[in-house]
Amino acid sequence: MKIKNIVAAGSVCFLTLFSCTDINENIYDKYQPDSFYGTPEGANIALASVYAEIPGDFERKGVPGVGYAGADNGWYDMNCMSSDEQVIPHRNDGNWQQDFARLHKHEWLPSEFIINNTWNWLYKSVFNANLAVELLEKSNADPSKIAEAKVLRAFFYYLLIDDFGNVPFYTDNNITVDKIPQASRKEVFDFIVKELTDNVELLSVTKGGNYYGRFNKWAGYTLLAKVYLNAEVYTGEAKWTECLAACNKVSEGGFTLHSGEANDASPLKNKYYELFGDVLPDDETILPIYATLDVVSRNVYAVRSVYGPQGTNMFGLSGWNGTIVPKDFYLKYAANDIRRNQFLVGEQPGGFNYTLEVASLDNPGAAPQAGVRNVKFYPAGVKSGGGASNDFPIYRYADVILMMAECNARLGNPAAAKPFIDQIRQRAGLDALDHNPTLDDIYNERGFELNWEGHRRQDMIRFDKFLLANEFRPASPAYRKLFPIPTSALDANRGLKQNPGY
Repeated sequence: MKIKNIVAAGSVCFLTLFSCTDINENIYDKYQPDSFYGTPEGANIALASVYAEIPGDFERKGVPGVGYAGADNGWYDMNCMSSDEQVIPHRNDGNWQQDFARLHKHEWLPSEFIINNTWNWLYKSVFNANLAVELLEKSNADPSKIAEAKVLRAFFYYLLIDDFGNVPFYTDNNITVDKIPQASRKEVFDFIVKELTDNVELLSVTKGGNYYGRFNKWAGYTLLAKVYLNAEVYTGEAKWTECLAACNKVSEGGFTLHSGEANDASPLKNKYYELFGDVLPDDETILPIYATLDVVSRNVYAVRSVYGPQGTNMFGLSGWNGTIVPKDFYLKYAANDIRRNQFLVGEQPGGFNYTLEVASLDNPGAAPQAGVRNVKFYPAGVKSGGGASNDFPIYRYADVILMMAECNARLGNPAAAKPFIDQIRQRAGLDALDHNPTLDDIYNERGFELNWEGHRRQDMIRFDKFLLANEFRPASPAYRKLFPIPTSALDANRGLKQNPGY
């Protein structure tokens, strides 16, 4: 069980980022504003306000759909439901809205609730990161703290260009919304790369402890690798060599793959699933989101998937009967793959039966027990009908290994890619490949390993799979590779130009 960090009278604990500081023992108002944020306490406060944006929750101060992952109606749902790995169908008993089906069928509109939530969350995060950079620079704070704030800002801008392309861009909060200029995707890409290359080496090398859930040097290089990995999508110019170099820097951090040994004490019968539990193992985890239900964030993904009474049967919580795994995605897994343990299909204890076939996503909708379910994030820690306390892996070393495989293959050296793919396969209980990996092999392995972790839409676009027809829709037009700028943002800033097709 993780230790809760609680904001309470007399003490402030900033998520998992920093040790608890008793404010009754430190008289902070003796500092001038321009010097306070140069102190260790002040610098941590400035950074904590930015990190607080990352954990997902249903709403924060009345704003719905906030955070990177953990709850619903925000960034995670927008990016994952639009891919082939998951969707929440409208049910023919009247349950569930149709937003998720529209995302999966690539029928979203600029007025979409979830798209608007994601945009607002990202720009609030940019604002807070800009403020932190300003406060820390004015106070001559420790260079590593300034670097951390700049890397965080680069992270949010990376998410923005990935989803929306050409976006409003600013680094100084002394500007009104209607005056923020729109920059090209390439311009923001270049800014992100410069911010990361200028600052990642200044970050701490500490793993775990106070750096659990925080950008250290290794998380910074992983972010840089992800940016380079998708450079051709963003700018038209591939950066495979640069991506591989960033991955090699991450490898210097001493990460390894977590065990794939059997474990009868685990609900899913394997140590592998410790990677998605209450506190994530630091042998493989590079950057997690810390979650403790109803304190900091939550993780709803298993509870949201299973049928209500079966949830009560399995883990004492009524399921929401929501998210399913499309048939074609599930059927790609080999029968002896330990990663298949996360899926529930067919007859279940208690008389439940999840059918492989799903007749409809929206009109009239799916039957209550239609669709494969996923309990990868089997509820752990403090839990209730509102979710559980499973932490969420933003980045883990398996992703880095798969990036190294992809870069080698794209650089014309599939033989060098094979050992990386084989590591992932063999941890999953599969044999090594009997051939050098093709790009399709790598694409499929990324899906098997990283499903439900927020990477699939990006991977589908990079591998030219995102627009292909599936059982629920025909082939999509090319403009669907980007989400639209929300109608509300266009209304607030008349200088913005909508993405083509919308």
